Formats: sequence, structure tokens, C-alpha cells
Amino acid sequence: MKERDIEKAYSKDEFVSKLRRLADCIEKNENFRISVAGEAIYVPDGAVFTIEHERSEQSHELEFQVKWKG
Repeated sequence: MKERDIEKAYSKDEFVSKLRRLADCIEKNENFRISVAGEAIYVPDGAVFTIEHERSEQSHELEFQVKWKG
């Protein structure tokens, strides 16, 4: 599997919808499926969730991360 680093912007409504679907799957201990830039991604129910904050003089960045091995 080749390495990949994609960042895609979404509207507020699209972002909320994706977060809501993810939260529902987490609560139900179900796998989560999402398509990012044309590739289907399957997140297993055993994934690890973290929140990261980065700050510089010019900006802030808040990342909600989902990590798993596979």
C-alpha cells in the first residue's frame, strides 16, 4: 500500500454530517466507512481517538485523529 497524505475541505454541514456518522459508529462499536478523495477508508471499531492542538504566532490548528494499524 503506497503512502498517502490528503487534506480535503468540507462545508460546515458536510463536516457535521461526517462527524455525526463517526460518533454513531463509535457508540455502536461498528466499523466506520468514509470516502476521501475517491478512496474508500474503513475504520475499525478498535481504532484509537486523539485530539491534537497546534499553535503558532499566526494560527491555531485542532485535529481530531483516528488511528489504527492495518
